[in-house]
Amino acid sequence: MLISLPQFQLFFLALTRIMALIIHIPVLAGPAIPNPVKIALGSILAMITLPWNPLPADAVAESLFTFSISIGQELLIGTLAGFAATLTFGAVQIAGDMMDTSLGFSAGRLFNPALENPGAVGQQFFSMLAAVLFLVTNGHHLFLIGLQKTFTLAPVNAPLPQLDAEPLLVLTGGLIAAGIQLALPVVAAALLTEITLGLLARVAPTLQVFFLGMPLKAGIGLLALTLTLSTILPTLTTTLHMIGQWMLELLS
Repeated sequence: MLISLPQFQLFFLALTRIMALIIHIPVLAGPAIPNPVKIALGSILAMITLPWNPLPADAVAESLFTFSISIGQELLIGTLAGFAATLTFGAVQIAGDMMDTSLGFSAGRLFNPALENPGAVGQQFFSMLAAVLFLVTNGHHLFLIGLQKTFTLAPVNAPLPQLDAEPLLVLTGGLIAAGIQLALPVVAAALLTEITLGLLARVAPTLQVFFLGMPLKAGIGLLALTLTLSTILPTLTTTLHMIGQWMLELLS
């Protein structure tokens, strides 16, 4: 089967948008995923997502200048839609960083290949937990549905839809608040431990509060995390499932 140049250009534009979008999902095409796998996944999604309706026989291929502008437009749409995923996983990173700072784990930082930056044990834990929940609870299915709907909301090689900064600002503020809420039980437990140790230091000045406080604060924080994990998991799952809807809101 021969593929015309206009048809190939249409496919390449769809592939450009998809690649610009999926790279924001660490478990699908993050920094730890090899580039050939990313390209293969993007090509498969482009072949599935793009309706293969034959173009008219008199369809004319775009010029190099016009095609370059179309590529830039698809990159913009894919990057903007994918920013919803970046904010969502960024909220998870905020929760882990707050937990590390509260429990004193931030001193020991390891390289996180999923996010391609150094992070302590709390950030590593929340990142792996989010990745597992995203796949186990079929969050990637909802993401792919949202990806397909972006082609309905903003068709390939169509005029760029009118964009508004308000949904982006609202989403950013909401996800920062969500990250704080995820870490709130551990932060609260660490704060209460600090207050208790401060009172002990006033009652018994000879008590080595500093050396006692480090392991005690870490133990109580991990206990609080274990006890509240049943509440954190549904909230985190719901947040991950909303990525597809937020992608469409940023484009609408």
